[in-house]
Amino acid sequence: MKTAFYIARRYLISKKSVNVINIISGVSVAGVTVGTFALVVILSVFNGLDFSIKSLFSTFDPDIKITNTVKGKSFELNSINIESIKQITGVSTVTPVVEEDAFLMYGNRQYFATIKGVPTNYNEISRLDTSSITSGRFLLEANQVPYALVGQGVAYYLSVGLSFTDPIHIYTLKKGTKGRPTLENTFTHNTIYASGIFQNQQEIDSKYVLVPISFAQELFQMEDRVSAVEVGLTEGTSEDVVKEEITRILGNQFTVKTQFEQHELFYRVMQSEKWAIFFILAFILVIASFNILGSLSMLIIDKKADIAILQSMGANQKLIKTIFLFEGWMISLAGAAFGLILGVVICLVQIEFEILKIPGNDGSFIFSAYPVQIRPVDLLVIFLLVTGIGFLAAWYPIRFISGKYLNGPVK
Repeated sequence: MKTAFYIARRYLISKKSVNVINIISGVSVAGVTVGTFALVVILSVFNGLDFSIKSLFSTFDPDIKITNTVKGKSFELNSINIESIKQITGVSTVTPVVEEDAFLMYGNRQYFATIKGVPTNYNEISRLDTSSITSGRFLLEANQVPYALVGQGVAYYLSVGLSFTDPIHIYTLKKGTKGRPTLENTFTHNTIYASGIFQNQQEIDSKYVLVPISFAQELFQMEDRVSAVEVGLTEGTSEDVVKEEITRILGNQFTVKTQFEQHELFYRVMQSEKWAIFFILAFILVIASFNILGSLSMLIIDKKADIAILQSMGANQKLIKTIFLFEGWMISLAGAAFGLILGVVICLVQIEFEILKIPGNDGSFIFSAYPVQIRPVDLLVIFLLVTGIGFLAAWYPIRFISGKYLNGPVK
């Protein structure tokens, strides 16, 4: 094995009698390097986007959300054993919320949004804190007067300004309306002043307005009913384990979803896009690896005399095949190593200096440059893929082409 490796290494770096073989070998290494580099960079960018978007959702969405099994149905808060849920290991907060759609008016602007009623100390029990406020302050109640926190997208469509001098008018359908519908008996109307504007993620910013839960319950005529219960977990706690415990306590009457399940379709699409790109680049890498096949085929022809000398010295076919197999593997390994190193270096440079900016960014995006995250698991998968393709690319010419020259001494 050492003999085969030594000779293969010499063949790799030594000058061949036909110069085109050196060129093809160099092209083979370069092709594998570029393919590996592209895989590292593309997957790292997808990882960065995935992590950044998940972190934005995690700021607003709870770790676990409990809702009624019947979609859109509110429920009595006392129908849930809140104390038992609080006793589960890893549970830090249990927060009832009210969430319903409403029609908003501010001045002469109109907009449909989702009113979310939360406790007045929501900034202390959720990840949405004062750092999310772009204008005004985080305030839901002062001197028993309710205030609203408006998503930046909602504020844009309603033209809610910095002064907050005018109230926001909220209209919602009145429950149990009978007889001829009129503006008075069909809609419930209330007003509330905005205390601040928050920014999180575009889909959330253009949808939500946060108000005190008591205000929301009165507005939507819910009394002691809630739309959902949000459960916060301590860092490092498994969502799936806590979900199983909550499901065991509540039974089938309630739906319990982890943060992933709350946006399951979105996360699955992100993963599908990532691996679709991975397989496309892997296919390109397979095509690039055909250079290895051509390089080995020409090298075998070029080394006919060497093969004859080795056979006359007692080398069997297995040893000679192993020499050229190692030659192909080293081309693949060299390309994989160079590609991984180059890809990681470029990713680290982007992470540190943010050289590649997002085109057309006018400050409205959460991040100004392409986010990048390097994951060791991805690097391992890429390395195994490249070396696996290299093994097949080297095995084919050894298996089907070299037999013509390895059946006996060359005459």
